[in-house]
Amino acid sequence: MARPADSSQPRFAAGCRWGTQGEERVVLFPEGMIRIQGTGQKILELCDGKRAVQEIVSSLSATYSAGDPVRIREDVGSFLEALQQKRIIDY
Repeated sequence: MARPADSSQPRFAAGCRWGTQGEERVVLFPEGMIRIQGTGQKILELCDGKRAVQEIVSSLSATYSAGDPVRIREDVGSFLEALQQKRIIDY
């Protein structure tokens, strides 16, 4: 599977959604659940199927102004690619 293009609009795959376990926010998917915290959670919160990857990167770059936008783009791409391989994200 390939990394998402800047114009890709990532969203939860069918059957995946936010849920909770105790006080923690988790992602529920047909095979189970995963805990996603910190920056990963911020990325997923922006994956609404309407925002393009480039918009997600721009939003994160504004939040983490000390970060290198090229590095942020690489990290977002790797993160989304890993979640697509687990069938949690589609783009």
